[in-house]
Amino acid sequence: MNKMRISQVTLAAVLGLMGYILVNAATAAEKKPARPAITKINRSEAEWKKILTADEFYVLRQQGTERPFTGRYHDHHEKGTYVCAACKLPLFSSSTKFDSGTGWPSFFAPIDAKHVEELVDNSHGMRRVEVRCARCGGHLGHVFDDGPKPTGLRYCINSVSLKFEGKSVR
Repeated sequence: MNKMRISQVTLAAVLGLMGYILVNAATAAEKKPARPAITKINRSEAEWKKILTADEFYVLRQQGTERPFTGRYHDHHEKGTYVCAACKLPLFSSSTKFDSGTGWPSFFAPIDAKHVEELVDNSHGMRRVEVRCARCGGHLGHVFDDGPKPTGLRYCINSVSLKFEGKSVR
């Protein structure tokens, strides 16, 4: 009878310890610091016109599109980060870039989902999803669901809406 009582106490202690661990793990997860929100940049169109080149203004502020196979990054293979041409927010990594054959730089994922905004675009007689910079609202391109694994997405981005920051060679 004594051994049975010891087993019951041991089981109760183990169950109590497991409960304590689970509660503390959940509390720690709740206390995990959230990533800071993107601070928006609000400028007038006149201010953007002074800052951007004519081509950048056309694409980023007027939702234009560069012709395929003409952009500086569609066949670009250096390692680094593609940032917004207007506000320098990091948008895409070269590690997610792939050749889609469309003539525009294509990526299967942004650096951070919070760095891009996606909006329904019904222009030009079709339904697409527009991609914009989350900081300045600049038009980047569109996202389609015909990309490679692991996401199955193809972020089809205008070169003129990007600047490239290469990785330093050591």
